[in-house]
Amino acid sequence: MKRVRERAAIVATMRRFFEARDFLEVQTPVLVPSPGLDLHLRAFEVEGGDRGARRWLSTSPEYQMKRLLAQGWARIYQLAPCFRSEEHGPQHNTEFTMLEWYRAGADMAQVMDDTEQLVAAVTGGGITIEGRRIDLQPPLTRVSVCEAFERFGGWSRQQTLEAARNDEERYFRLLVDKVEPGLSQLGSGVFLVDYPASQASLARCKPGDPALAERFELYAAGVELCNGFGELVDPVEQRARFERQQAERREHGLPVYPIDERFMKDLEGVPPSAGNALGVDRLVALACGTTDVAVAMSFTADEL
Repeated sequence: MKRVRERAAIVATMRRFFEARDFLEVQTPVLVPSPGLDLHLRAFEVEGGDRGARRWLSTSPEYQMKRLLAQGWARIYQLAPCFRSEEHGPQHNTEFTMLEWYRAGADMAQVMDDTEQLVAAVTGGGITIEGRRIDLQPPLTRVSVCEAFERFGGWSRQQTLEAARNDEERYFRLLVDKVEPGLSQLGSGVFLVDYPASQASLARCKPGDPALAERFELYAAGVELCNGFGELVDPVEQRARFERQQAERREHGLPVYPIDERFMKDLEGVPPSAGNALGVDRLVALACGTTDVAVAMSFTADEL
């Protein structure tokens, strides 16, 4: 049965959570001039864009929310409809809802605190999946990506960094086959932190260790709930990363999306910040005792 009432209550809890912390709810456009350049993104292009300009359905509201940071809005959040082609399965749907928020002047640790407190507020501090209790009371465990690959996959730090940089297929195969199943067996939620720098195109590098990036993901019952960053706000470095991603997409025969030039211009005015993008449908499903997002959606793509 669809959990329509439960979803509504959870969304209301999310809004109260951010309002109590002096965040402003914002709404940014769904039709955008660039849907993101990550190699793994597949976007929907919309024909007949505004005055003939090419437009795509948003895969994330990140660019426009950072532009609001540049305008001086220091704490903002959004419940945003997002669209990604070729995403199907128990934890995926081509249209989904993202909760995204940003704190100007904050670091990654502060946004991780937001995240675990929000998840605890939504779930009451724990969930039960297939008869197994998962503790979600703060503080949640932090494990670096290299530690997780060593623990569950037997790789050294150097092997992990080299695969992430030079052999993504092998890197992601071990992540999916060994690391994520290993995390799913833990009795509590866990933050994966300190990602290889090559796996974080919009995050700043970790001070003192440029091989790593200020990126985190929260896993619960084996489900990746969010993707957060200490944000990269250096426009020169960001443009260089975007251009590398365009080249990678071209090499793989994928559509090469344009760089959002207004975002790049406004990035010059974005203060040091941190933010997070959390899958609402996944969190609702977990709170309802399942990992299948279909129960958290009134209609999935397959039901239309």
